[in-house]
Amino acid sequence: MKLFFPAVFLIVGLTAHAADPKPRRLLAGAATSNITPEIGAIIVGGFDPFPATHIHDELHARCLVLDNGERRIAIVVCDSLGASRQMYDEAARLVQAETGLPRESLLMSATHTHSAARGFGVNGYSTKSGDMEPYQHFMARRIADGVRRAINNLAPARIGWAVASEPNHVFNRRWFKKDGTIPVNPFGGQDHVKMNPGYSADLVQPAGPTDPEVCLVSLQYLDGKPLAVLGNYSLHYVGDVGAGHISADYFAVFCDRLQQLLGADRQDLPFVAMLGNGTSGNINNIDYSKPYLAAGPKYSRIRKVAHDVAQVSFEALKGITYHDWVPLDARFRDLPLGARRPTPAMVKRAEELVKKPRLVNGKPDLEVAYAARALRLMDAGPILDIPIQALRIGEVGIAGIPCETFVETGLELKAKSPFKPSFTLSIANGYYGYMPTPEHHRLGGYETWLGTNRLEEQASVKITSALLEMWHEMR
Repeated sequence: MKLFFPAVFLIVGLTAHAADPKPRRLLAGAATSNITPEIGAIIVGGFDPFPATHIHDELHARCLVLDNGERRIAIVVCDSLGASRQMYDEAARLVQAETGLPRESLLMSATHTHSAARGFGVNGYSTKSGDMEPYQHFMARRIADGVRRAINNLAPARIGWAVASEPNHVFNRRWFKKDGTIPVNPFGGQDHVKMNPGYSADLVQPAGPTDPEVCLVSLQYLDGKPLAVLGNYSLHYVGDVGAGHISADYFAVFCDRLQQLLGADRQDLPFVAMLGNGTSGNINNIDYSKPYLAAGPKYSRIRKVAHDVAQVSFEALKGITYHDWVPLDARFRDLPLGARRPTPAMVKRAEELVKKPRLVNGKPDLEVAYAARALRLMDAGPILDIPIQALRIGEVGIAGIPCETFVETGLELKAKSPFKPSFTLSIANGYYGYMPTPEHHRLGGYETWLGTNRLEEQASVKITSALLEMWHEMR
């Protein structure tokens, strides 16, 4: 009798060996691209843009790329007030052409510093792909360069996440006031709340909550050195910058301070910190419930906020559990939403108002400013395709919304998300104005005015529903 057992054992052994799974590895790379405009560039952020006379600190596109062997995603945070859909689409086109990274895997957002050149172009309401200024082309090119550099820096890495809290610098800026103390709005209507109401005995209470969370995604090289930290905080901006200064505001100071705390200066493979703007459409850094405090030297409040947020982040990073591999996923969708347009009565009124002087005693006349905005929206189409995006990084959910998103929407997304933690990068992939909730639309106020707000009153409801659906698809 012939025995075949050794061969069977050999086959079994070979089969078992061949089935051994190859260890999965996460790769990560980070880089920055300088997007500072020239002195003389037009600074946007107020009703009366003006030319820059000085560059206090450089502006950057901060880029992070993750690759788990199955999927590659990239996140870019730009030091910019915001940028048009056209600019981001051009950046995405360059990235895909030069790296193969598909559009849904690239999430780009702006910090919303009010001391930067315009990424919107001359007409921020335009949806035409050809309406781009040289600075917008420059931004798109530098974003693509940054993503390519981050890909070049890909190295084996470990990843973890944490949530810190810094409640001392976030305050709801919309306030109820005593009857009869809120002025008529630029359209001749009566609001029920006032944005940035000033220090006054007429204040009643804030018109909404805040979100003090600092959400953090941290990457390390395998030797334990810091690779990157992506943070998210729902504070609009600080703004105590010098007159005529280009500045990245507190977002960049946070990055510098966190790098200092981590001892990550001048590594051979770089460390990059990033701080994205969360849902801060109705959140600022001013506590109107307390007596007025005289402002300190320029940039002092920026440093205070940035250092405090960096410190709580640094403490939270100490307790992170790191992983050698995590699932990655991404979704991108154009969501059709109704576009707000002026009524015939608004147009008639606006045509008369724009004949008046734009400035009164050196300050913009809001009636005239909003009349001009309303007329620019007169020929807008009834529907806008709004780019929204959802990412999964391990157990972290990230949403991208192209608006100045109210904190209520961010809190709802966090509460209902299947991923913990979750956070939103606002002013992402485009800019379509403020996005109040329907309840805030009924209250009125600056953020709901036509020209500040472009989307239908149910926009926040529809966007929240779509993002939650996209997250659940990835669960």
